[in-house]
Amino acid sequence: MRIGFGKVDITPRIGVELCGFGFFLNRYAVGVRDALYARALAVEQDGTTVVVVSNDLIGVELSSTTEVRRLVGEATGLPPEAIMVHCTHTHSGPATLAGLNMMGTPDPPYLETLPRRIATACIEAVKNLAPATLSHAEVPCVGIAVNREYDKDAPPLEECLCEEWCPAKPELTDTTCHVLTVHREGELAGFLTYYGCHPVVCSATTRYLHGDWCGVATGMLEREHPGSVGLFLQGAEGDVNSCVVHKPEKEALLALDVLAARYANAVRPGLEQAQPLDVDTVSCQRMEKTFTRRPMSLEEVEAKVAEQEAIIKAPGASDEDGTVRATTAFAQGWRQVREKIQGGLPLEPPTEVQGFRLGPLELLAGPFETFQAIKNDTQAAAQAPIPLVLAMTNDWRGYATDRTCAARGGYAAEMVPLLLGTTPFADAHGELVAAFLELDAALHA
Repeated sequence: MRIGFGKVDITPRIGVELCGFGFFLNRYAVGVRDALYARALAVEQDGTTVVVVSNDLIGVELSSTTEVRRLVGEATGLPPEAIMVHCTHTHSGPATLAGLNMMGTPDPPYLETLPRRIATACIEAVKNLAPATLSHAEVPCVGIAVNREYDKDAPPLEECLCEEWCPAKPELTDTTCHVLTVHREGELAGFLTYYGCHPVVCSATTRYLHGDWCGVATGMLEREHPGSVGLFLQGAEGDVNSCVVHKPEKEALLALDVLAARYANAVRPGLEQAQPLDVDTVSCQRMEKTFTRRPMSLEEVEAKVAEQEAIIKAPGASDEDGTVRATTAFAQGWRQVREKIQGGLPLEPPTEVQGFRLGPLELLAGPFETFQAIKNDTQAAAQAPIPLVLAMTNDWRGYATDRTCAARGGYAAEMVPLLLGTTPFADAHGELVAAFLELDAALHA
């Protein structure tokens, strides 16, 4: 088996708009707290090569992934199904999602140059392929995350910054992280870590570029092992926040190092304890999928448009009002839904799911902010001994909520679809689990 790494700086220039934390915030970068990177891993076995690249970004759209694959394919000969473009989902990076422009407008020059930067990391990883050993460990990881849907979200700083802090319901988050190490001639060439939690230690008041807790922790570990490259793989973070979130800038930036250190402390034993994997096969699968949206009548949608417009067009309505800004975002969404229904257009475009198999290890990746229950159901039924469910990969199509949250409604289930100009999913839980298990079966065929 041969393994290679590549790493390219993808930090934008100062002044681009950041993405996340609210609507029409005019949140522009004022400085670089930590550089942002595209970090790529290539693995080759018996003539089959796959590449996964982890980017310190909120996400990418399928058009960007398609361009990355084209560039990498031209340089290496790899097919699209062998190239996986993954994002950590930092909310302190540049806006890169045109469909989420109400939370940050993408910068055209940055978007135009981004695919080649990401592709360069992938191409470097393929060029750097050399004999190596891949090892794995699963180690305890607590004190970072809290389930924001089913537990107490955003506990006070004096609570969650205590070293012994633990959420009331840790079982609703990941309580372990997975660590993969790559050794070449006895030296650590690189590593991957996997954990599911929103990178949202910072807030609407912070304007510095960085990869949040997972990016800062990865940088710490790389510096401890000079010459190594570390990839963070984002798991089922859809209903999971960092325990520090929505705090003022000063407190948030200080807490950033605390949570990054906690994650690095969890990973370090894994770097030491990882045991070699028997990677007898390397394979990949990619499947186009269109996930079902709930139908609505034109009359229902017209009523929703009128409801939103009554707020934003009321006498005295001001753009300084956060409610008006949020309602504007939803009004735009309902108008897009109306246009689709009137034009006979589909509510949901095709997207994709993708899977890599590295012996006993699988990466099962989708374009969603995936809920924990979906990950749990997938892992329970998968054939792979080590199935890792990845969020935010190759595209962004909103949240894949579990059935309980979908029935209850709210931000993830009902509001985010509007930002994409569509309606809630009919059954994202069932359809995504089925798609992942279809990938799993194909990878074991």
